[in-house]
Amino acid sequence: MKVVFQVFAALTILLTANPVATQTGYPNRQVRIIVGFTPGTAPDVAARLLAAKFSDSCGGPVTVEDITGAGSNIATDRVAKSTPDGYTLLMGGNPSLVINPSLYDKLPFDPIKDFAPISQVFVAANLLVVHPHVPAKTLPELVALARAQPGKLTYGHAGIGTSQHLAGELFKYMAHIDVTPVAYRGSTAVLPDILAGRLTMFFGNIVNVLPQVREGKLRAFAITSLKRSALAPDLPTMAESGFPGFEAVPWFGLLAPAGTPKEIVDKLSAELRKLVDSDDVKQRIHFEGGDPLTSTPVEYSADIDQEETKWSALVRKLNLKVE
Repeated sequence: MKVVFQVFAALTILLTANPVATQTGYPNRQVRIIVGFTPGTAPDVAARLLAAKFSDSCGGPVTVEDITGAGSNIATDRVAKSTPDGYTLLMGGNPSLVINPSLYDKLPFDPIKDFAPISQVFVAANLLVVHPHVPAKTLPELVALARAQPGKLTYGHAGIGTSQHLAGELFKYMAHIDVTPVAYRGSTAVLPDILAGRLTMFFGNIVNVLPQVREGKLRAFAITSLKRSALAPDLPTMAESGFPGFEAVPWFGLLAPAGTPKEIVDKLSAELRKLVDSDDVKQRIHFEGGDPLTSTPVEYSADIDQEETKWSALVRKLNLKVE
């Protein structure tokens, strides 16, 4: 995650050099980065690294506030309703921005109208793992086991609307199996139970679960991205394993409240793209288990809209709903 320090250092320099920012003396008070996920997760770690570098560069306090609940809807709503002055930012991802609008009957925010997207930063992959005590040694054997015991096997996920939740439901749908979901307040909360064998399976972030796989504490079957991961090139994708088109991955990016000056957003995005597209930063992102994913503010807005269309169709197909 060293790349996060580099990215935010450049953003800080850009902000202090921007006429709009300097006219207001930004920052002259505490900046908050809101994260809708639990401590230790990828977006939380990234936000804390950003905050540390920002504090060093500007000499002002930057705090990270983890506001969990409702599939990160609470945190997203907090930022949507904040003053667009640069002092409240969102480390946002696809759960609240593109998945939850279809899962929930009503949301207190509009993911399209209420935010000024800056740029996506990375997309990651989840890895389907089981506890070693599970008798299935292959994915077909796991499917057969689930079919033989409908409703008895379990899968843990990081919350309603997360990519881990959708991965589990998509797996159930495509494999024609009945597996009981167990919701947690973040992916780090799932790990103790899957490691203890209290859960059957888990679509965990590859960075979090791969070390456990290498130590023999978990058994891995496949990843949820459409292409293999450089971190585990021998592991097939779900699509290669008999589930064509299977994809359920988390992505994260930086967003500000709608109304943030366009000049600042555009220049922040340009600098982000330059850094993330550089060879050394790409290598660092890959090392951390992600793939670089950058965009202009206009492209990012279009991506959110397009992704929402894609996921809403899947949510309807899976017949998922949260009141």
